[in-house]
Amino acid sequence: MLNHQLIHPKINEVLARGGHHSCILLADGNYPAWNKKGPNAEVISLNLSPGVITVVQALRAILSAVPVDVVNTMGIPPDDAYAQKGEPPVWQEYRQVIKEAGLKLPITPILKWDFYKVVESPDHILTIQTGDQALWGNVLLTMGCRSA
Repeated sequence: MLNHQLIHPKINEVLARGGHHSCILLADGNYPAWNKKGPNAEVISLNLSPGVITVVQALRAILSAVPVDVVNTMGIPPDDAYAQKGEPPVWQEYRQVIKEAGLKLPITPILKWDFYKVVESPDHILTIQTGDQALWGNVLLTMGCRSA
């Protein structure tokens, strides 16, 4: 019996194959999941309908299942209209979920086009495509090591 919140069998299988430095993308509903991924990545679509599921829900489940060393978001290019609005509100929700998981990790944005390049790495093992409608809601997690 699993001891964490993540019960999706395929996601658990992919995570079990991952290790230190493996990357997991939690993609919002706007992310081009099928053509912006690493050569070793599997895409699992959990985008049932607009808003279902959210990246926050996926983040909570993943953080219950694997150690994470790094949390990145897709950073907003300065020439994007949204950049003038400041940080997307959903990023604060991510910080709260990370804190609730007992982690002291900052959220570090990677500018959009660089984010795509990072995701296209061989270290990228999984994309969870959500139906999240939050703008700039993509989160890239880097797995850590299991500690004693």
